[in-house]
Amino acid sequence: MKGSVTFLDTRPLRSSRPFRDLWIGSAASQLGGQMAAVAVLAQVWDLTASPVSTGLIGLATGLPMVVFGLLGGTLADAVDRRAVVRYTTAGQLLAAAGLCVQALADNQNVVLLLALVATGAACGALGAPARRTFPVRLLPADQVAAGLALNNVSFQTAMLAGPALAGMLIARWDFPAAYAAQALAAAISTLAVIRLPAMRPTVTDAAVTDAAAGRRRPERGGWRVVLRRPTLWGSMATDLSATLLAMPVALFPLVNEIRFGGNPQTLGLFLSAVAVGGITAGLFSGMVTRRRRAGLVQLVAACVWGLALAGFGLAGPLWPALGCLAVAGAADTVSVITRSALVQLETPDAYRGRVSSVEHVIGVAGPELGNFRGGLLASVTSAPFALVAGGLSATLAIGAVAAANASLRAYRTPTPAPPTATEPAEPTTADAPTAAG
Repeated sequence: MKGSVTFLDTRPLRSSRPFRDLWIGSAASQLGGQMAAVAVLAQVWDLTASPVSTGLIGLATGLPMVVFGLLGGTLADAVDRRAVVRYTTAGQLLAAAGLCVQALADNQNVVLLLALVATGAACGALGAPARRTFPVRLLPADQVAAGLALNNVSFQTAMLAGPALAGMLIARWDFPAAYAAQALAAAISTLAVIRLPAMRPTVTDAAVTDAAAGRRRPERGGWRVVLRRPTLWGSMATDLSATLLAMPVALFPLVNEIRFGGNPQTLGLFLSAVAVGGITAGLFSGMVTRRRRAGLVQLVAACVWGLALAGFGLAGPLWPALGCLAVAGAADTVSVITRSALVQLETPDAYRGRVSSVEHVIGVAGPELGNFRGGLLASVTSAPFALVAGGLSATLAIGAVAAANASLRAYRTPTPAPPTATEPAEPTTADAPTAAG
């Protein structure tokens, strides 16, 4: 037990074949996505040599993620979620194939390139809320956090390895090779979701009774569910406080310029340090995924994130600065894992798609607005001041959420109910024809 508690908890990969398939497909998709992101950035720059055009990549990606993410939440609560993910993953495969074809055809039209990027982002966002609900349906309650930790490790690894692999492929075989690698990864992801069991929303969870009025509560959207449950709004407010007030990435180039002479290798080390911290925390995530006090763990991790980034703003030499970023990356990983598990476990299944879409929008908009806030503040003060002020204000805001939300502080992950003679346990192994759906 000691080893399994300390290191990465791999029980979900052993106990559930459907989750194992999902994890393999998601890992491939994440790696392909990171490779494609580098290829798109390089190709747009090659076509235009314009920072405005490279900035449009963010718009082509971010806007579909917000709009279609909200639509995907409603869709995920209305139909079989497996079907949603099947079709949207197939759409991503077609978009990746389109990117490969346009590169092979020596496309010179940046609008066509960005349209394909937006199409892939829209498909991914439309399926994201449904995909987020899968671990809680495929795993017992005490393994959900461990499953999310495994997902996070694969994502951090993709962030670290994907850009480097893309650079090597582009250098040797040009843009089509990187896009072909993304298409292959999308094909693997498509095959993985095809093998999943049906996962229709559980309609019985929608019959929530309003105690005060003594009648069934109307089935409203995800925002209503979030605001009525202190654990949900507290968890999301914690995440929003951390990203909106302390997101540091937009300040990396300025910090690199004033402290390290604008060395591009140092700038790369900033990003790598965050990823290394995240991967390390993921590999040792068994220390937190089996702790039932998920709300308290998230609050503490989010505070560590803010303090570490304030430390990065104060750190002069390179190695202390990288150390602060690694701690921030580790804290972010712990916070993301615990928040994701809490949100899925606390949300009635009939609402999980819409609540997941709310979580998705916060996860997309918070970092982008946080980077904008940091850049704006640094432009009128300085990068170190913006980092320190942001980190400390985020810590104070998280502390205020903790003080005001006793339910989040006291939240405990539910233990899986033992099987009874009249209510058999949900199937989670390879022999299961469905997963609670």
